[in-house]
Amino acid sequence: MLIYGTNPIKEALKAKRKIFELFHVESAHKDLVQLARQQNIKVSLLSKADMNKKFGPNHQNIAANVEDYALLDLKTALNKPGKKLFVMLDGVEDPQNLGAVLRNVEAFGASGVIIPKHRTAQVNSTVAKVSVGALEYIDVIQVTNLNQAIKTLKEHNVWVIGTSLEATETLEDIYVDLDLCLVFGSEGKGLSKLVQKHCDYLVKYQWRDN
Repeated sequence: MLIYGTNPIKEALKAKRKIFELFHVESAHKDLVQLARQQNIKVSLLSKADMNKKFGPNHQNIAANVEDYALLDLKTALNKPGKKLFVMLDGVEDPQNLGAVLRNVEAFGASGVIIPKHRTAQVNSTVAKVSVGALEYIDVIQVTNLNQAIKTLKEHNVWVIGTSLEATETLEDIYVDLDLCLVFGSEGKGLSKLVQKHCDYLVKYQWRDN
């Protein structure tokens, strides 16, 4: 998988992700290039034109070919120790939005982000770039069916709270001193009716990407 941008590369190096090759433009990011060489990673110098051709215009003069990001299954995530705070995404299709969600929820200490296998944005170079490195530190959990995933969460005593503009309560009105999963809908349609039906509560919430 190809990733690009200063922060994604920096965090991949810090997290010791397997990097097959690092690409950079001359005189750029000498500290990251040195760190890559210390980790015995192949380093290739490219012209700015070649970088643009290979990675597009937003590479910030550094990129890498890295091992694919592993997706967890839900049961593995549930069996990890500690209190659980999951975010589930119902049909978020824009990779930019998925990257922004990963960046925000990692900052707030979430356990993982749950996405369906189909009809959703998947982890790619855009997601890695927008997440500014958060992808290295938060679990992305892929499930076949969101409604079945909600059932599994409930079987493990995780409360499931969906978001809806039609709800009368806000998230602040719900006190839950238990493991929790917050469910956000797609960019245009919000939560599907069936997902709403399976949630324990529905609350109003407006996502703010700062």
